Amino acid sequence: MSRIILIIIAALILLILLALVWGRWSFYRIVDSELAAFLPSTLPEGEMVTSGTIASLPEPVQRWLIRSGVVGREAIQLVHLRQRGEMLNKPGGPWLPVVSEQYFRTAEPGFIWVADVKMMPLLHLAGRDMYQDGKGRMVIKLLSVLPVVNASGAETDQGTMLRWLAETVWFPSAALSPYITWEAVDSLSAKAVMSYGGVTASGIFTFTPEGDFISFQADRYYFRKEGSTLEPWLVRVEEGGHGELAGIRMPLRCTVTWRLKEGDFTWYRLTIEG
Repeated sequence: MSRIILIIIAALILLILLALVWGRWSFYRIVDSELAAFLPSTLPEGEMVTSGTIASLPEPVQRWLIRSGVVGREAIQLVHLRQRGEMLNKPGGPWLPVVSEQYFRTAEPGFIWVADVKMMPLLHLAGRDMYQDGKGRMVIKLLSVLPVVNASGAETDQGTMLRWLAETVWFPSAALSPYITWEAVDSLSAKAVMSYGGVTASGIFTFTPEGDFISFQADRYYFRKEGSTLEPWLVRVEEGGHGELAGIRMPLRCTVTWRLKEGDFTWYRLTIEG
């Protein structure tokens, strides 16, 4: 009898392992098909960024573009970044290691972010956040199989647009895109307003006097069980976090914080690795 039980247990373990392997394969097969549709097969010749093309922008934005090194180069159209970081699922929880890759395009703004979050040995979350054609959708699956998050709709559209806008600090020439307008705030800050696909969102970029990006803040939907609320959302560069990648000066270490009434909740710390 005990031998039969052991055989049954072994068979169940094998079935579970096969299901996990299939789930991971299925998840990344879907991601690969999304990437194939997202990434253009060819790119037109990019327009040159010159002192003339940036002349109408607020002075802090001009200094940022000059400091970043995009002036005198073709506008960036496609970006692929590898990232490493850690995140919190909730305030006071443990930091969870994250490894991710992200793809951006600028002519038709969008991104695909694919992440693996280690919760504990043999337990992980597979996530994909997407912004495409003015729409956002986030999918998170436990062990690449069990759905944990499947978010879409107007609030997600606004949130993913803001994320794309904030992350232009990694491809600064996108500041010249026709769907982004700029308004001066003061000598170190400017407001970017992005309108695309029937959605409009805005945020404040702040820079050092030399032109390095410091922070981006906007009101973004924070998902709660009782309903989403608009809350201040802050992306900030860590001290000494700037560096150069592919000839562009950019922030390589950042934190992401929700500035909630109950207190600041810094939930993500990331490093750009290449």
